[in-house]
Amino acid sequence: MTACNCDENAVADGIAAIHNETASMLKYNDENSITCVILMAYYSAKAHYMNPIMELPSGKGFADVVYLPKRERSVPALVVELKWDQSAEGAIAQIKKKGYADWVKGYTGDILLVGVNYSKETKEHQCRIEILH
Repeated sequence: MTACNCDENAVADGIAAIHNETASMLKYNDENSITCVILMAYYSAKAHYMNPIMELPSGKGFADVVYLPKRERSVPALVVELKWDQSAEGAIAQIKKKGYADWVKGYTGDILLVGVNYSKETKEHQCRIEILH
């Protein structure tokens, strides 16, 4: 299993560490900054996944980032929704409500729904992960 074995706190801590190390202070509180962090995470998993797909048209909208496993790998696909000053739970709810994982279901086995939120006020990164079998 990926996404740090579904350890939401470990994923949030990892995202925070990359965000702190790489984001410019002038652009830290910018949605594109957290998107770049998610894309940087790809490099640690690129042996298992194809290139990330940004804004994948799926269901009733666009999934922020989708990671599809390479055919010879037995890892789940990832559907990632990013939020800013909202909630990671709300990101998961949006993935479900808008059917972002529908297209991916025909491609692979398990799918991890990953909701990420960054709060400018509290400076906290939050993550929620759910598994679709």
